[in-house]
Amino acid sequence: MDRPSYRLEHMLSFVFNAFGGARNRVTNLLNGVWLGHPVHPPLASLTTGAIGTTVALDALSLLPGQAATETRDAARFAERALGLGILANFASAATGVTDWQHTHEKDRRIGLVHGVLNLIATGLYIQSWRDRRRGRHLRGVVTSAVGYGITSASGFLGGALVFGSGIGMDQSGERLRIADWTPVLPEAELPADQKLKRVEVDGVGVVVCRDGETVSAFAGLCPHLAAPMEDGWVDRGRVVCPWHGSQFNARTGEVVRGPAAAPLPCYQARLRNGMVELRNGAPSPLGVAREKHLTVQPLPCPKISDVKEIAR
Repeated sequence: MDRPSYRLEHMLSFVFNAFGGARNRVTNLLNGVWLGHPVHPPLASLTTGAIGTTVALDALSLLPGQAATETRDAARFAERALGLGILANFASAATGVTDWQHTHEKDRRIGLVHGVLNLIATGLYIQSWRDRRRGRHLRGVVTSAVGYGITSASGFLGGALVFGSGIGMDQSGERLRIADWTPVLPEAELPADQKLKRVEVDGVGVVVCRDGETVSAFAGLCPHLAAPMEDGWVDRGRVVCPWHGSQFNARTGEVVRGPAAAPLPCYQARLRNGMVELRNGAPSPLGVAREKHLTVQPLPCPKISDVKEIAR
């Protein structure tokens, strides 16, 4: 199964690259960057719900003792629900194959079987819809019921990918929880060349980098598939994942480019007394530089005559 799966991956790469400058926008849309969560699971739920509604209405339409009007109404609404399920299935397939493109080994094989089963089920749903339109109601009912059984089996495999392997889940790991500024690294060990360095703080891996006098700190694992972020790099203010190329804003952790959908957890960081210090909380969008003490000069109090002149 590996050879056809990698050929399919290469074909997907050619398809996405054909979008040119819009490639990142298209993949971000399909990966769910705009949502902060993969889009495939809710679309798959919509598909299953719509087809399940179709099967339930079909069962009602076949119950004995139903009036002709009730039977026609149930059949009509079942056909509409089936059409919605087919459309949702196409959208689910587009998002699912985009997520699958970045899986490996066992997960890739399970995902391939999952996709093939859904493809077969979609073909049965389309045939069922055509049969219903041509007046072959019973045949359409049987075909959609068989497709629904295949979709259920495929959903079991999809659940194994999510809950067994964490595909689509935030895998950035445990969060750092320190409320006070805590020294974690001597300033001399963090050169101002934007190279990433991993430190352990209270048993939690944190990656820090420095750009001049500004320090950034974020989680040690990529939210996508737990890649070690210290092996990545910084490019034009973006932290790049070393495995699949996900890009995050180095200051805020916001996803700039998928396949990651969840943001990269970031922390407040500063340079003080020759040490790099960290604490909880969202960092400033402009970053935190070396702490400086500012002297505030009081403004002179205006004269009463000046105030009267301004009022006039």
